[in-house]
Amino acid sequence: MYSNILVPVSFDEDRNAKGAIEIAQALGAEGAKITLLHVMEEIPGYAISYMPTDYIAESRKAVQAELDAQAAALPNAQGVVVEGHSGRTILDWAEKHGVDCIVVASHRPGMQDLFLGSTAHQVVRHAPCAVHVLR
Repeated sequence: MYSNILVPVSFDEDRNAKGAIEIAQALGAEGAKITLLHVMEEIPGYAISYMPTDYIAESRKAVQAELDAQAAALPNAQGVVVEGHSGRTILDWAEKHGVDCIVVASHRPGMQDLFLGSTAHQVVRHAPCAVHVLR
């Protein structure tokens, strides 16, 4: 059983965040801390000029609200929004915060069932702790 679990949450349709949260709860020891982490990737400079001026701030606020709502349904959970490259940022956050398990949902690659998504792949290969991948 784990005491400090990180669940990276992507709001892509093909990710099973709900399933990853359920797995995290099942793997957690009594009183385990669960962190729902969303990484906001940087928008390329050529694209940002076409976005409304408050787009990033409003997006971050909406994502934080959704994470907070999901975390409120769990004991000892919190929602965190950070910026960066998803794979590297998840790994850095886990190491910095003493995470002992990461539960990550990967996409369903169809006929290439042997492959993981690039973020899940990076996390599995370089994580400083146990990693459970959900497809």
